Amino acid sequence: MVRLPYVTALTTLFSYGLLFAFGQLRDFFRRILDAGKSSNLKGYAPICLGLEDFYTRRLYLRIQDCFGRPIASAPDAWFDVVERYSNDSNKTLHRTTKTSKCLNLGSYNYLGFAAADEYCTPRVIESLKKYSASTCSVRVDGGNTKLHIELEELVARFVGKPAAILFGMGYVTNSAIIPALVGKGGLIISDSLNHNSIVNGARGSGATVRVFQHNNPAHLEEVLREQIAGGQPRTHRPWKKIIVIVEGIYSMEGELCKLPEVIAVCKKYKAYTYLDEAHSIGAVGKTGRGVCELLGVDPADVDIMMGTFTKSFGSCGGYIAASKEIIDHLKHICPAHIYATSMSPPAVQQVISAIKVILGEDGSNRGAKKLAQIRENSNFFRSELQKMGFEVLGDNDSPVMPIMLYNPAKIPAFSRECLRQHVAVVTVAFPATPLLLARARICISASHSREDLIKGLEVISKVGDLVGIKYFPVEHEKTASVEKLKKLQ
Repeated sequence: MVRLPYVTALTTLFSYGLLFAFGQLRDFFRRILDAGKSSNLKGYAPICLGLEDFYTRRLYLRIQDCFGRPIASAPDAWFDVVERYSNDSNKTLHRTTKTSKCLNLGSYNYLGFAAADEYCTPRVIESLKKYSASTCSVRVDGGNTKLHIELEELVARFVGKPAAILFGMGYVTNSAIIPALVGKGGLIISDSLNHNSIVNGARGSGATVRVFQHNNPAHLEEVLREQIAGGQPRTHRPWKKIIVIVEGIYSMEGELCKLPEVIAVCKKYKAYTYLDEAHSIGAVGKTGRGVCELLGVDPADVDIMMGTFTKSFGSCGGYIAASKEIIDHLKHICPAHIYATSMSPPAVQQVISAIKVILGEDGSNRGAKKLAQIRENSNFFRSELQKMGFEVLGDNDSPVMPIMLYNPAKIPAFSRECLRQHVAVVTVAFPATPLLLARARICISASHSREDLIKGLEVISKVGDLVGIKYFPVEHEKTASVEKLKKLQ
C-alpha cells in the first residue's frame, strides 16, 4: 500500500482544490453568459451532468493529449506515435501525417508476441486465409471451429485445469462470468483494488459484495468470519456460496497476490477462490504458468482461474479454466458464450502458436529465453528506478511497475516531456486510481534490449528531476550519508 507523505498529500489536495474552484467559477460565469440563449434540449434532461461531467470538462480535457495517443505500427519495443495538435486548448485534437518513433514503455506486450514472429505470424496468416477474419456466428451456432476447441484444450493443459472456455474479450470474461457463477443469496468477497471488470461483474451478479483490504489475508479472514456468522442480510440464513476474488498481479500496483495465504483462508472457511491472471499468465513463473507456478501453489487449489490473451500472448480475448462441471455449466448459461460472436480464428491461432512457443513445442528454446528475458528486464528496470529515488510500487518479477506522480500538474508534465524525448509512457489518474494517487505505469517487455532499457532510464531520470517526482534519496546519496556518519563516529 502507498504511504502518502503529509506534505505531498496537502500539495496534491491544494492543486485539485484550485482546479475545482476555478472550474466551478468558470461554470458559474458560463451559466450567466448563456442565460439568454435558448436550450437545444427541448425538454430532455441533459445526459452528461454531475461531477463526472465536470471532471471531464475542467480537468481531463486539459490533459487529454496525454491519453489515447494513436500509433502507426505494431506495439513492439519501439513504435510510431502519431503526432497531434490542438487549436482550442485541447478540447479537440487533430492528427497530423507525422509520426515519432518512441521507446514503448506502455503496452503490455510482455513476451513480445504482438510484433511479427517467425513461428506465430505465418500460421496466423494461413488461418486468416482458411477461416477469414470472423466466424460471423456464436459458438453454439456456427462459430465453433476446430481452432477454438484446440485452444481450449491447450489452455487447460497449460494452466493445469481439467477444462477451459474461451471468450472474445478479456473485460467481458470477468464481467459476464461472475454473474453466471453467483447470484442472489451468494457472497462475493473482493480485494479492494480489483480491476473494474471484476467490480462490474460483482455488481451485476445480484450477490452481496464485501471488500477486504488490499492483499491482506488477515483482514480477508476477519471479513469471512464476520459474514459467515451473520449470514444473509435480514434473513440471516447461511450463504448459498461464497467466492473470494483476487488478481495474480494487480494491474495498477504491480504487486503479486499473496495467493498461498489467501487459499489457506478460503480452505479454512470453505470459500471458493477466483483468480484473475490477466497480467500474470505467461509473464511470470519458470515456464510462464503464472502466479501459481511462481508462488508454489497447486492449480487444483484454485477453483476458477481467469486469464486474458491480450498481454503475454499478443492476441485478444480471455478464458476461464476450472473443473469440467463448472465449464459445462458456463457453456449452458453464460450470455457471453451463448450470444457473443466467437473469437476471431486468426486471434485464436495467434494464442495457440504463442503458447506452443512458450512450451517449446515449436522445436526451439525461444519461449524459455523470452521468459528469462522478461524476468531479467523487469527486475533490472525496477531496481534502477528505485536507485534513482523514484517511488516504485510492486514486487520483483512483476513486469508492471507504477511510478508515483501524485500531483495533477505532474501527470501531463511527465507524459509530455517523456514523449518529447521519444519515450512513450502511460499515465494513470482518477477514476482509474484514487484521486491523490496518480502514477505512470511502466510495462516491460521481453523484446526490450538492455540498450532500450538504459535509454528509457536515462530519459525518465532526466524528466523525474525536471518534474520533481524523485521522492526518495538517490542511492549514491544514501551511501554517502552512511559513510559520513561512520566517519563522524
